[in-house]
Amino acid sequence: MVDLKGQYEQIKDQVNTSIQEVIDNTAFINGPEVHSFQKELEEYLDVKHVIPCANGTDALQIAMMGLGLEQGDEVITADFTFAATVEVIALLKLTPVLVDVEPDTFNINPEAIRKAITPKTKAIVPVHLFGQIANMDEIMAIAEEHNLCVIEDNAQGIGSTYQFKDGKKVKTGGIGHVGATSFFPSKNLGCYGDGGAIFTNDDDLAHTIRGIVNHGMYVRYHHDVVGVNSRLDSIQAVILRAKLPLLDSYNNARRAAAKKYNKAFEGIAHIITPRVKGNCDSAASTICDTCNCHVFHQYTLRIVDADRDALVKHLNDNGIPCGVYYPIPLHNQKAYTDDRYNEADFPVTNQLVKEVISLPMHTELDDEQIEFITTTVIEFLNK
Repeated sequence: MVDLKGQYEQIKDQVNTSIQEVIDNTAFINGPEVHSFQKELEEYLDVKHVIPCANGTDALQIAMMGLGLEQGDEVITADFTFAATVEVIALLKLTPVLVDVEPDTFNINPEAIRKAITPKTKAIVPVHLFGQIANMDEIMAIAEEHNLCVIEDNAQGIGSTYQFKDGKKVKTGGIGHVGATSFFPSKNLGCYGDGGAIFTNDDDLAHTIRGIVNHGMYVRYHHDVVGVNSRLDSIQAVILRAKLPLLDSYNNARRAAAKKYNKAFEGIAHIITPRVKGNCDSAASTICDTCNCHVFHQYTLRIVDADRDALVKHLNDNGIPCGVYYPIPLHNQKAYTDDRYNEADFPVTNQLVKEVISLPMHTELDDEQIEFITTTVIEFLNK
């Protein structure tokens, strides 16, 4: 699904040299490389504060801790996403409220958010799933109307830019009150282990979060807030520093691969290709050369009126990796079942889990690979 070795070959000398320098200097935790990466990412995202941490799940949890959410507060998020998003809500003894998603973008449905709001609702967590930005115009308007916090789950969307209806452009992670991302190796900006970061333009919130990530300390052995131990190590920071200047080119390569996939699948029965839905002037069904609202962390098809699972087997039998993200809705996961949920409230999610399949998507995909993958898919569906 990803070619980390091929990507590494392009930055091998810089990475190897930088890792050796960290080892020589022995500044493994909160060293100068971490602070340099923090500042470079702040500049790239045009956000006031980046707080690195140990992983993306921690980033979400710490963001919620920083906002001061209390036990029993309701947090609305998407039913169709990875479990980490809801996991941290439950860990903090908050009340997760799962809602349905849009069929074309796979992102949280703003109307479903509106219907789920109660007096106990305190926050919304939109997930920019597969690299496509959620409808932040509507989500931010809902949040302002109901005095709610917005926590962006940007683990799959880093580097994407949202154009508001008024023309203003903001990179994801800096739109809501706070954003969180993961630097897991397979992410668009990934390190060679675990890593994550929290983003905010709120000075007070940033100060609180900086204490939380370091055992609640601002001064050594003075614990002012309840904290955790969640820090990005220096070796991961140097890898991210090598990759950050290339992130836009990485995302452009993903979009170029997605366009080739889409072209190959044009007019093929049983396939619905990803729909790019932004506020630029391009048609929603196209992948615009200038619009940056989808960075294709995954290239995800819907297989309709055909056997998706048999296609998965066929691809694997032909040496083509693929993924089903995600096979079980969160509301049906044993850990998160709740009598409040009604199956009728999740028609889109319940359909998507039967249809979605993600094909290889990474910066090193070449035309020969794409042709082999698409031909194999089409031959199966035309049988």
